[in-house]
Amino acid sequence: MKIAILPGDGIGPEIVREAAAVLAVLRSEGLPIETETAPIGGAGFDTAKHPLPPATLALAQDSDAVLLGAVGGPKYDSLPRELRPEQAILALRRALGLFANLRPAILYPELAAASTLQPRVVAGLDIMIVRELTGDIYFGAPRGRRRNAAGEDEAFDTMMYSVSEIDRIARVGFVTAASRGKRLCSVDKANVLDTSILWREVVTRVAHDYPGVQLSHMYVDNAAMQLVRDPKQFDVIVTGNLFGDILSDQASMLAGSIGMLPSASLDANQKGLYEPIHGSAPDIAGRDRANPLATILSLALMFRHTFAQPEIAQRIEAAVQGVLRRGLRTADIAVPGDNIVGTQEMGHAVTAALRSG
Repeated sequence: MKIAILPGDGIGPEIVREAAAVLAVLRSEGLPIETETAPIGGAGFDTAKHPLPPATLALAQDSDAVLLGAVGGPKYDSLPRELRPEQAILALRRALGLFANLRPAILYPELAAASTLQPRVVAGLDIMIVRELTGDIYFGAPRGRRRNAAGEDEAFDTMMYSVSEIDRIARVGFVTAASRGKRLCSVDKANVLDTSILWREVVTRVAHDYPGVQLSHMYVDNAAMQLVRDPKQFDVIVTGNLFGDILSDQASMLAGSIGMLPSASLDANQKGLYEPIHGSAPDIAGRDRANPLATILSLALMFRHTFAQPEIAQRIEAAVQGVLRRGLRTADIAVPGDNIVGTQEMGHAVTAALRSG
């Protein structure tokens, strides 16, 4: 099991360190885990004057899976767009063919009070958002800036999807739903966007191959409202890159904190890049305040999807829940009266729970 570890920027190195400790426990038990670390994002630019250095890309391509921390920070805001840390993530997704992003939003019972919604609304929440990752407005061309006829500067981006791109992510959505509650909601904006009209046509056609899954359609603005009105109506959501980015961040707050949501970005053969969905949080970097649980839970997704070892995934998830059951909280998931701990103490508690079974 060769894993490329890309800590990145901000809190990335801190949270990845705790996930690496989990891998060390599993290695000590005999799992053939091999890791190698490389810079990415701002750290990549500092090292090689590029956010995705060639050596980092080569390592990611040569590995079975990639564990990523986070990228970005104000230090790099003045760089040209093509050299900004975030471009490394887009380039890595494209180079590795990581078209399917799985973002589970699960509310652990112990964190019901940390959600911004009332417990009666979110108790038992378990949603999987399947986000297309290599198309849409983030990758469409043409894009850029120009001077219009009135002499004003204007900027433009192109939202674009092909039938094959929609077909393959729809199938991931249907397969995922078939393994869960057999309900798939496809989110689009087909009342306004030609891209979404095609999206709905293709998803509806693909549905004929999955008669055991109930398909519904919802406009993205309504979906955003329904996520806070009645989130438990959803089982699996499949949607495009832009809408999925926004909705999954919204869903994170239903689960108590964005610091609790892991993600898996997969290619057609289940090779994956695993990362928390939150950013680099430069305001708390180096202060032992970051929540490492989303990064650790991303390892659970790695063992479930890339390494096909669900029993290891379940052990990691059980260790995390056991720590929460003991009452340990980082600041982002704490309510008044909770026992607040730092990044390292939370990570150590998870590894201890993993060792003890």
